Amino acid sequence: MRLQVHDFSGHPFQAQLSRELAARGHSVDHVYSAQYSSGKGVLKRTPGDPESLEFSPLDSGRPFQKYSALGRLRFEHAYARTWLEHNRRTAPDCIVACNVPLFALDQFRRAAARSNQPWLLWHQDLFSNAISEELTRRLPGPAASFGGAIVRRIEAGIVRSASQVVAIGDEFRLAYRRWGLDTAHVSVIPNWAPLDEIVPRPRSNAWAAANLPAEPGLRLLYAGTLGRKHNPLLLADLLRSALAAGLPARLIVASEGEGIEMLKADLKKDPELPVTLLPFQPAADLPDMLGSADVLVTILEPEASRFSIPSKVLSSLAAGRPLLGLMPEDNPAAADILAADGYVGPPTEYGVAGAIVWLRSLNRDPAAAKNLGARGRELAENRFGIVPIADRFEAVLRRALPGAQPLPHESHPHPAHAGPSLFRRRQPDAAA
Repeated sequence: MRLQVHDFSGHPFQAQLSRELAARGHSVDHVYSAQYSSGKGVLKRTPGDPESLEFSPLDSGRPFQKYSALGRLRFEHAYARTWLEHNRRTAPDCIVACNVPLFALDQFRRAAARSNQPWLLWHQDLFSNAISEELTRRLPGPAASFGGAIVRRIEAGIVRSASQVVAIGDEFRLAYRRWGLDTAHVSVIPNWAPLDEIVPRPRSNAWAAANLPAEPGLRLLYAGTLGRKHNPLLLADLLRSALAAGLPARLIVASEGEGIEMLKADLKKDPELPVTLLPFQPAADLPDMLGSADVLVTILEPEASRFSIPSKVLSSLAAGRPLLGLMPEDNPAAADILAADGYVGPPTEYGVAGAIVWLRSLNRDPAAAKNLGARGRELAENRFGIVPIADRFEAVLRRALPGAQPLPHESHPHPAHAGPSLFRRRQPDAAA
């Protein structure tokens, strides 16, 4: 089966799925945006990858202006044109669309309907909720409500039009029902982290030696996007509160964009604060970077919890380090942190104060901190096996592709699958 897995962001676990599907005999074109800045996975073929796996970066020819409404629209229209041209050249049997911006995705779904292109929506964020929040910040009430209704109608149309939908949590299915949609074509497959790529690493490692001062203390690491759904100043508040409580803490942030600039401006008030600010790091350095930390931090604003489940928590579990979340307790990622005996508090001064109490207990008992990290890794190993995850995706793909039928195959060991593809095009009946 010729598959296109299009993950606009280029994140690690989507690339792992493409590798697994290619190892099973599928021809996989892994597409991503060359212009979007984020923590990336391994987006090129490695010596162990089959020849049936390709990686295709797309460049729209227009700058990606994340926070300019007009610039963002122009980019998305240009990106959609680039993507559609790529689809015409490569002619995949089925397309998996993941993290593609809303208006580009809407152009694609219209083209897919015209050409009867089977496709699967891998729904990571409720874009219309996020856009509605932004409209509320920028526009008067009636205009914001009108714009919110439009984007919800667009996203509902995308969900309705997809051959199949993979949502990352039950919250998505509930949202679809509120939109009046039938959810018979919706499956829920939670996100994960690639266990073979993100492994526990020693605190003292080559990345730490190159990027961090050789000093004792409690390293608090935030690595990932800092966008409108985050309050980056919480990170500065966490550090200041830890130092005021007598904890020898250092804040490490690996990010880019508007949020990191806001954080830098705040930190200029206290130039002596122990802070290390870095850009996004290469995928090969991710295990060492996460391993260099004593605590891995996640933040999420209350309004963002309506449309976002931070997958960075899953990488933190795989890294085997204690987890601290300043986020709403009803977010599914908060449940993951609590399952690993980490700390979750609201993204407020109250939540920061509770985090300091928790950090003080960790600092007093290194053995307990080590046990918390091991607990997180154990949870990850129990939940993130790529073989059963890929089995579930293959089942959804079978339903998405009209005329596909399973092929009998023998069981095969992971990661190299010797068996044939589970799918083939149904051939015309010779008697017809």
